[in-house]
Amino acid sequence: MKVLILNGSPKKNGNTAIAIQEMVKIFDEEGIETELIQVGSMMIRGCVSCNTCSKTGKCTIDDEVNKIAPKFEKADGLIVASPVYYASANATLVACLDRLFYSTNFDKTMKVGASVVVARRGGCSATFDELNKYFTLSGMPVASSQYWNSVHGNAPGDASEDLEGLQTMRTLARNMTFLMKSIALGKEKYGIPEKEEWIPTHFIR
Repeated sequence: MKVLILNGSPKKNGNTAIAIQEMVKIFDEEGIETELIQVGSMMIRGCVSCNTCSKTGKCTIDDEVNKIAPKFEKADGLIVASPVYYASANATLVACLDRLFYSTNFDKTMKVGASVVVARRGGCSATFDELNKYFTLSGMPVASSQYWNSVHGNAPGDASEDLEGLQTMRTLARNMTFLMKSIALGKEKYGIPEKEEWIPTHFIR
């Protein structure tokens, strides 16, 4: 099984990386393959609303997002991690996720999603909610932990002192592993839930 990890921090070895690595330790123990992509340091622009992807199945802006897409398609789970900026996720990460989720037409149902947020003090819950919405809009079960998936730290390295936060990351990784394995067994025995044809209801007719 494989988990794709998108680090929305521009700092390769910052506090967000510390939170991620705590999860990777558990995934290694559980035999789960991981791949980390440092999205926060990439040059990724936002969606231009051209809707070309509805015909081609990929974004018309041919950058890293189109390279991430096939990795996402093959993964059993997706972790999206971000530092908190003004009670929101890193803008580069948001641009990436907007385009990644909207432009791809492969079925994301039952891929397991988990968001991780890191802040000096506040804004974690708002960012946590923001990132989870990508999963819940796509039929992806959201992995939970013993607390909201957050770690605290200000200066680089501070997160290593947040013992409860790191424990939350380890618990999250174990729960995510269990959920992915359980879903794989369920698919073998029952398949995925039946899907109805989409009934679009707009506010303007």
